[in-house]
Amino acid sequence: MSTHSHSHGSTATLLPQHTQDVSVSFDNYSGSEVKPSISLSGTVKKWARAILSEPATRNLFFFLLINLSFAFVELLYGMWTNSLGLISDSFHMFFDCTALLAGLVATVVANWAPNERFSFGYVRAEVIAGFVNALFLLFIGFFIFAEAIERAFEPPEVSHDRLMVISVGGFIVNLVGIFVFQHGGGGGGHGHSHGDGHGHSHGSGRTQIMQGIFLHILADTLGSVGVIISSLLIQSFGWMMADPICSMFIAALIIVSVYPLLTESTGVLMQRTPSSLEHVLQEAVRKVYEQEGVVQVHSPHFWTLCSGEYMGSLRLEIVSNTDSAKLVANSRGIFKGAGLTDVVIETTAID
Repeated sequence: MSTHSHSHGSTATLLPQHTQDVSVSFDNYSGSEVKPSISLSGTVKKWARAILSEPATRNLFFFLLINLSFAFVELLYGMWTNSLGLISDSFHMFFDCTALLAGLVATVVANWAPNERFSFGYVRAEVIAGFVNALFLLFIGFFIFAEAIERAFEPPEVSHDRLMVISVGGFIVNLVGIFVFQHGGGGGGHGHSHGDGHGHSHGSGRTQIMQGIFLHILADTLGSVGVIISSLLIQSFGWMMADPICSMFIAALIIVSVYPLLTESTGVLMQRTPSSLEHVLQEAVRKVYEQEGVVQVHSPHFWTLCSGEYMGSLRLEIVSNTDSAKLVANSRGIFKGAGLTDVVIETTAID
């Protein structure tokens, strides 16, 4: 029995495109690529340029400033009026700010070039940011819900005089956020350059962290509507139960909005087969197996590198007199057609 590994495809390498230079020599990387500069002013300027250079990240940055400022105002008014609904909504806005910040950081970090330590680059920064943000939001959602249940049994007196003004203000801020995402904040595209001359791009609106931010802002908007309704009920009928009910509504929105982000980011980090391609990949493996000369398909692995980038690897056991190069090329075409960005195929010839 003999084993043959084949280089295939236009990249002339078994490694994915992100790692082409790494497969040649690690000596090509200079120290500056591995260890970022420790100059604080230089780092701040570098990050500022990266954030302000693209419309999507620039819009996110300015909305972050607006959102953060209003979150402080809402928190102070909530404490002044003793409104748990307003306080909980302010905490939701604070965590939305962390989501916005994580999105900005992930976008910049994801563009860093690969090196010998991170041969795939840093594109998974968006997944990590989404996962961490999802955990925080899940925690605050359960916390607000538990607090609301406690206050539902003993509804406190709520000062509603200035509650309506701040609630409407929060609603307007969230509408600005939705507008930002619909017009450049989450729908634009950006390219990742990996220092190998083979940059790739995908829509930033499709990244997990951006999807999460949009869902949270949408939940915030609905939460603001809930606070406005509770304010009207308290002002018109003195129904203090409206405040804890509003809080439960906001908490439920947080939990529901964060669940898809949590499950998707967890799946990526756990190397789950891409759920959107699961059935077509099974069909692709079947087509590869049915090719003439293929005896068996071993160790098929498929995973998500980052949003919109799907990788795969497998080993084909083939008859010794089979044209392995043609077989590998055909197999690659099948998997590319199924949606994979890149696939590594090794062949083992048997007599």
